[in-house]
Formats: sequence, structure tokens, C-alpha cells
Amino acid sequence: MGASQKRLKPILDLVRGRKVDDALNQLNLLPSPWAKTVAKVVASAASNAENNMLMNRDNLRIVHISADNAKSIKRFRPRARGRIGKIVKRSSHVMVVVDEDEDRS
Repeated sequence: MGASQKRLKPILDLVRGRKVDDALNQLNLLPSPWAKTVAKVVASAASNAENNMLMNRDNLRIVHISADNAKSIKRFRPRARGRIGKIVKRSSHVMVVVDEDEDRS
């Protein structure tokens, strides 16, 4: 994902531990452009759990969600007096773990 870990952390903290449908609603209401991308990742994880593991989508809860550093793209910008300035474009990997929520009745 093209966002840095620092930009994704507040978004991920907001949906950690929520039910998948509640998390998707919350992510779609956020103004951040990266919230839409995180929503796609969460929807993909829920779809994989539903199709591959035969879990019920209504009971899915986000157990773990994190962003780890990925490869950074390094660029250089010319500065005054023949010097250069480094530009580091950071990216990250987002990992989502969903599991069925047990009924507590």
C-alpha cells in the first residue's frame, strides 16, 4: 500500500476489535483517502474467510489488524550549492485477521 505506517495507524486503531460490517461502515465515513483502501483490505479478508473457511459473515470480527513497513522508494532532490536532499516515499503492508465471534448468551 502506498501509505506510510504512520498515516495508517490512526485508521487501523479505529477499527481494531470491531465487527467487520461496523468497521466497513466506519471506514467509509472517514475523510482519509487511505480509509477507502483499508476498507478494501478488510472486505477482502472477510470475503476470503467467508468463501475459503466457510465462516458466517455476520459473525466476523477483526481480531488483528496492523501495518508493517514495506520497501521504501528513495529519491533525491537537488538543493542549493550542489547538495542533494533525500526524499523517502514509504509504503506499508496491511495484515488483517478475522475470526468468528462466539455468541455470549
